[in-house]
Amino acid sequence: MYPEELIAPMRAELTDVGFQEFRTSEDVENHLKEHKGTTFIVINSVCGCAAGAARPGVRYALDKSDAKPSVLATVFAGNDKGAVDSVRKHHLPYPPSSPAMALFKDGELVHFVERHHIEGRNAQMIGDHLVEVFDHFCK
Repeated sequence: MYPEELIAPMRAELTDVGFQEFRTSEDVENHLKEHKGTTFIVINSVCGCAAGAARPGVRYALDKSDAKPSVLATVFAGNDKGAVDSVRKHHLPYPPSSPAMALFKDGELVHFVERHHIEGRNAQMIGDHLVEVFDHFCK
């Protein structure tokens, strides 16, 4: 586990724009079981592609998109183990990946962005992709 004081600013990059944190498997399971509508979950990470592209890309998409998921949530790989494991169970058959992004509709996975879709891309490219995804699934 990473020291909380190290990752607090990384968490804040998402919570400051409206993301709620799922810290336990119960948080994830209870939400996905009960929620009707769209839920966008970002599996956050300390890696460079999370800092340089993933989190800025997510913020860009939320700023640019007219259609947004009804719930924004995040889990932190390396710290929120139970929550991350639960999200990963729900994004099968995709392998574990962080950072990563999952869009659920009525509790079912409808779109997944793996780490290899993030690496080598800049924030605007990721954000533009997410705008298209939100427009398709969140209207």
